[in-house]
Amino acid sequence: MRSIAYVGFGGNLGNPEETFYSALKKIETLEGVCITNISSLYETAPVGLVDGGGEFVNAVVEVQTYHSPEQLIYDLRKIERSLGKSRSHSSDRSRTIDLDLLLFGSRCFSSKELEVPHPRMASRAFVLVPLVEIAPDFTHPALNMSLREILAGLEDNQVSGVRLFKGVDRQKAEQVA
Repeated sequence: MRSIAYVGFGGNLGNPEETFYSALKKIETLEGVCITNISSLYETAPVGLVDGGGEFVNAVVEVQTYHSPEQLIYDLRKIERSLGKSRSHSSDRSRTIDLDLLLFGSRCFSSKELEVPHPRMASRAFVLVPLVEIAPDFTHPALNMSLREILAGLEDNQVSGVRLFKGVDRQKAEQVA
């Protein structure tokens, strides 16, 4: 069965914009996965970093997939490693790339390796702003609220800290999709 999933992208080392397009190319080559929508790129201050890293570039990609959540996250982690992220990377450190499985259809799923919906996405404007750009009326399966409603419930200072970095280069994206 085909499912719609949402994948969050973030990075603050190297050239995050180029890393994003490289990740898109790799996602599109996954068998059983098709990119169907891409948010703009947003810039945000780092949250919870201990290494004084710079601003992050964030985006969200909508995919249709025949994979299970476990297979999709496995493939996303392989893409991260191919683009320079170590298996032992700590989440409180800067990174070239981070790919998170945010939502997988209307499923709620939890295992040792993965929790879907992403457990912190509803409190993170840097995830919700690009997600609402491409799927504002999608209902969060655990909260039973639209993504737009969840974003509206965040503090204004959180949301204002998410700044448009660059619209998606549709020509580059079309080369991928």
